Amino acid sequence: MFWIGLHFPHLPLEALLRGHDPSRWRDRPWAVIENRSTLACNAAAKASGVTPGLSLAAARAIAPALRTVSRNRRAEQETLEGIAAWLGRFTPRVSLEAPQQLAAEMAGSLRLFGGLRQLERRLCSGLEALGFTVQLAFAPTARAALWRAAGGAAELDDLPVEVTGADPGILRLLRNLGVSTLGELLQLPRNGAARRFGQGLIDDLDRALGRIPDPRSAFVPPSRFSARLELPAQVAEAAGVLFAARRLLVQLEGALIARQSGIRGFVLSLAHCGAPTTRLAVPFSRASRDATHFAALLREHLSRLELAAPVESIRLEAAGFEPLHASTTGLFHDARDTGEGWTRLVERLSARLGEKAIQGLAIRAEHRPELASRAVALECLPGSGANSPPVDPAPEQRPLWLLETPRRLAEDEFVLLAGPERIESGWWDGGEVRRDYFIARTGDSSLVWIFRECERGWFLHGIFA
Repeated sequence: MFWIGLHFPHLPLEALLRGHDPSRWRDRPWAVIENRSTLACNAAAKASGVTPGLSLAAARAIAPALRTVSRNRRAEQETLEGIAAWLGRFTPRVSLEAPQQLAAEMAGSLRLFGGLRQLERRLCSGLEALGFTVQLAFAPTARAALWRAAGGAAELDDLPVEVTGADPGILRLLRNLGVSTLGELLQLPRNGAARRFGQGLIDDLDRALGRIPDPRSAFVPPSRFSARLELPAQVAEAAGVLFAARRLLVQLEGALIARQSGIRGFVLSLAHCGAPTTRLAVPFSRASRDATHFAALLREHLSRLELAAPVESIRLEAAGFEPLHASTTGLFHDARDTGEGWTRLVERLSARLGEKAIQGLAIRAEHRPELASRAVALECLPGSGANSPPVDPAPEQRPLWLLETPRRLAEDEFVLLAGPERIESGWWDGGEVRRDYFIARTGDSSLVWIFRECERGWFLHGIFA
């Protein structure tokens, strides 16, 4: 067994403030308040002399520029669960340790992600992109990894007894006895320590050392994705929502990778001050799980949106997960093989210009050439899905370009090369045609598609590329 403990020291603050650009709040003193005292504060507040546990009045006296937010336990729990779902991209064995820790069993993931240091780098960079400060530590047991993470990754014997989360009265008693580290606690007689400090603390020590089992429930992500961010200040422009939304899109990407799934769209809800919630649907033409692609499409949608009122919070929702396994990339991979680049271009144009502005052509079961295709929305095109069968190609002897109205030709304007092909259809709908089609070459060497009607003569109908 090999466990990684993740401790989020600023979770009460980051759960509420990560929706804003860090440059707007990390250099300014901020604190989370609970019961009229400071629960957590950022580095700028600590530099001003504010520490957790101070009364609100004392904190403001020390740092007049201090900004405060009230603790939101629900936001913290939702945030921790969101991180757990994101961690599923690395391992399915993730367990929550409230209020601000996670444990993940990584023995099966080390080789997959290139070893311990590479895995650590990926975890830290990914969590930073989500907007979190994290302390990581590794150990053979989950409890030891969690304690080491909370204590700054020191060796187990050197960790302060506070990492155990024991009752404050027990911690006070330990300190009075001169016991400040786990190593010192382990040197005490076992039976006497159990009587004085409780069997629960001794059992926790045994779990950390692997002496007794430490069964843990694996986190099971919900069947649909839903994540919310409060904005520290009201945002008056739609473009200003994008930074906060990117945090949630990266979180969504991780959850989709964990499921080996993709989605065909998501909904971003903007909660306003004094106005109904705005719901912005962002559809895709094929299943995807790329956060960069999601953000590019969202940017186009937001650029066309006029806010009814300033935005206070946002929520990202997605459902309808589709299997989307990672494709094997060849040595000389060509993006044209998948059509992904073309699909994404069309999606961005649709987002920028509107869905009705971008259309495609679909083949109809009709012999008359001018009626054999029709304009349709892109999502209605055959083959637009990730697993759709290929569309039967048009006959090789048909031109790509048809004239909207056939143009009359004189017999000396062309030389016949192939044909005839008889097309006789439409008698049932009043649009009857009886034509003999030929491939011909004109005087300027163009290859054309022409037809002859018995009573009306020759007509140009199409041009070959």
